[in-house]
Amino acid sequence: MHMKRLVWLLVVCAPVLAAAQTGPFDGSWTTKMSCEASTYMPAYSWTFVSTITNSTFHGQHGEEGGPGYLIIDGPVKDDGSAKLHAKGTVQPGKAGLVTQMKGNKYDYNIEAKFTPTTGTGKRDAGAHVLGRDCSFDFTKQTDASAAPPASPPPQ
Repeated sequence: MHMKRLVWLLVVCAPVLAAAQTGPFDGSWTTKMSCEASTYMPAYSWTFVSTITNSTFHGQHGEEGGPGYLIIDGPVKDDGSAKLHAKGTVQPGKAGLVTQMKGNKYDYNIEAKFTPTTGTGKRDAGAHVLGRDCSFDFTKQTDASAAPPASPPPQ
């Protein structure tokens, strides 16, 4: 009899325990990164899907290790503040002098702030000697925003 009661308790409590382990910002997010022009590269913007799971942000643009890829990772605190780390590889011929010396690889930090549905971030450009200004906009996806756009009506 005790075994049935234990199984029932686990079935009832499991969803509550699972929900308690998630962070307040957990879910799927659309990330838009916009970078200003630099001496060696024109301005550009990338939009890609990222996730926050157990209060840890992860986003990826492109194929890891391939040219033009970017990976962003880092913890998101309960107040929504985050210090994220970005690393990647630039496309051939698109790197500045310092990045070329590093084998076309780059990395930098992002200071970000999340609310339950949106967020913003700014690239840490140091003394503006090595980096350029990049901004980040985050939008939490809802079931409706994650769905593909509706098809046009048949004619």
